[in-house]
Amino acid sequence: MTENQYLLNIINEYIASQNSDSIIRTQLYSLLNEIQLWANGYLLDIITSGSRAKGTAIKGSSDIDFLISLSSSTPNTLAEIYNLLYDWLVSKNFQVRKQNVSLGITYKGYNVDLVPAKKYQGNTNYHSLYCRRRNSWMQTNIQQHINYVINSGRINEIKIIKIWAKLHNLVFPSIYLEHIVIEALKNKNKGNNFLGRNVMFVFQYIIDNLLKARIIDISNTNNIISDDLTQNEKLAIVNKAKDSKQQAYWEKIVW
Repeated sequence: MTENQYLLNIINEYIASQNSDSIIRTQLYSLLNEIQLWANGYLLDIITSGSRAKGTAIKGSSDIDFLISLSSSTPNTLAEIYNLLYDWLVSKNFQVRKQNVSLGITYKGYNVDLVPAKKYQGNTNYHSLYCRRRNSWMQTNIQQHINYVINSGRINEIKIIKIWAKLHNLVFPSIYLEHIVIEALKNKNKGNNFLGRNVMFVFQYIIDNLLKARIIDISNTNNIISDDLTQNEKLAIVNKAKDSKQQAYWEKIVW
């Protein structure tokens, strides 16, 4: 078996739920209904976002991400909105985890991430949302991120690096990881025949650049994605990339 075949087999083993968006929404009706009640008339839409929308979802991570798009006239600060949604869900007996920009819930067998956000006025996909790690807010364009990843031609490399980060218990936010993989593979060959080689290029890029690279949100130059990790968290990723690059067998890297 070639390295590329091995990595493709790993990707197949980590395939996320293949249920359609409409089926998942039907199964999560009670949760989505509670969100609509909580929004109290300010809800504009509940948008499928994150890895599922980008085609990079893996088993064991979030099965589906929902951007809770609220009107710009919604009362309260973004931090208050985030915490009010948390309190509401807890009061309805959901088991909720506070994450960075999302609230994580396991419900009816699905891992669901909920991202409350205020939509900007006008015909735009821009939203502002709360960033818990920074205790601040940021502006971003979810649809632009989705298009950026879908059009990158790097879906399988992103999946392998996500699987690798998960297996080695690394803190590596998806949006940061995606930007790193795409940047690392600029001008490199595309396609599954180059998958193993490209993953090694990503490891080398991480080793050479992660501690110092300033990664900027493609939809907002004021949003520095690389600030989402501490230097120690970045160092853990770098050290594991060094270790992985030295392994003689892929089975020691991803399995």
